[in-house]
Amino acid sequence: MSTTTGSPLRLDGYPQAILHFDGDAFFTSVEQALDPSLRGRPVVTGKERGIIACASYEAKALGIRRGIPLWEAKRKCPELVVLPSDYETYSLVSKRMFDVVRRFTPIVEEYSIDEGFADLTGLRRLYRGDYVSIARAIQATIREELGLTVSIGLSLTKTLAKLASRFRKPAGLTAVEGRHLHLFLARRELSDVWGFGPNTVALLEKCGLRTPLDYVRRPVEWAERLLGKVGRETWMELRGQVVHPVVTEEKSRYVSISKGKTFTAPSTDPEYIYARLVRNIESAMIKLRRHRLRARGMLAALLRQDYQRKAVGVRWNRATSSTHEVVPLLRPMFEAMYEPGVPYRATLVEFHDLEDDGPQQQDLFEDPLRIERMRAASRVIDLVREMYGKHRLTLGTALWLDRQPRTDRDEPPWRHQLRLPGENDRRRIGIPLWKVRV
Repeated sequence: MSTTTGSPLRLDGYPQAILHFDGDAFFTSVEQALDPSLRGRPVVTGKERGIIACASYEAKALGIRRGIPLWEAKRKCPELVVLPSDYETYSLVSKRMFDVVRRFTPIVEEYSIDEGFADLTGLRRLYRGDYVSIARAIQATIREELGLTVSIGLSLTKTLAKLASRFRKPAGLTAVEGRHLHLFLARRELSDVWGFGPNTVALLEKCGLRTPLDYVRRPVEWAERLLGKVGRETWMELRGQVVHPVVTEEKSRYVSISKGKTFTAPSTDPEYIYARLVRNIESAMIKLRRHRLRARGMLAALLRQDYQRKAVGVRWNRATSSTHEVVPLLRPMFEAMYEPGVPYRATLVEFHDLEDDGPQQQDLFEDPLRIERMRAASRVIDLVREMYGKHRLTLGTALWLDRQPRTDRDEPPWRHQLRLPGENDRRRIGIPLWKVRV
């Protein structure tokens, strides 16, 4: 049995005020906001993958969820509106959503495309209202200007704010001050806590815990002994002690960088599949160079139509961010993975053991002139990308990318079909378009 709520964990209200905002069914909400004819209808995105990427709340009410195959969703709801994902437009709208929040406070962290954190501490005097009224103003402004709803959690730490934002969805606002923490934590499940996965929850339940309040009633030494540093930090955050401040800087540190591609139709063509892996490498290397990183290892993987995966890894003695150095290593890896006649549905590459792209000690037997030529080639590729768009200068294997048969899943988003003067596949005006008749 769960412990009783008992006495408060804290007696103060808001020694600090952290807000978490989360877009409700963000991808489909953007589609409905930009195309009013979709409002009130069951809408899903993910047509290009054959699997639902996001479902509107109208679709969720019919039992349609993210991750289920489209054929199953259409069986449940024949009138379902299925759209290809338009990540470019979602990113543009996301930027505007974060810009709205930054009008209220400069301390904003972009956690993902549709959610973030904001520090409101000390702003009550400026806005002549309490923190809840500031949160409501942010929520209302996003709705009025973008036609989107967000769920908001307001509390003392990031962990508590994220827990609160999930309490009332969609378009909810849950504020939990310090003196009410024990009441709130007693009403939540362990699985609702940010960072508590299924295995952690199973372990905690075996220890007799049922709610986050049960967890924070235990001594911090017990939490650290059971779950290590993460256990201690989560214990502190759930009790209202800030361990993870709101970080305004763009993410620049990566443990690994990966790029993948899911085919619109499974393929048995070895040259096409190999070309997709090469394109994955090109994209990953561009990102490595953009963040001034280089890698010492790579994992390549092929995903079959039956979802079985085969992967091969390789490491090299000198870190690099040059496509021309890595691609020659791919062919033997590909031959070790590829099975003739087997249909494949996706490719993936992941670069790991990353380090900063600074001065580098070379091996005695390496060719410094060859290395410098490859770096020069990378600089030219990046220059062309900045001027004309990504993949305008690419390896010859890209010629095989057009061999894949076209299907109805290749239909581009409507924003990509409606080009303004001067736009092309890679360069478009950075504004979302409203699909209305005038």
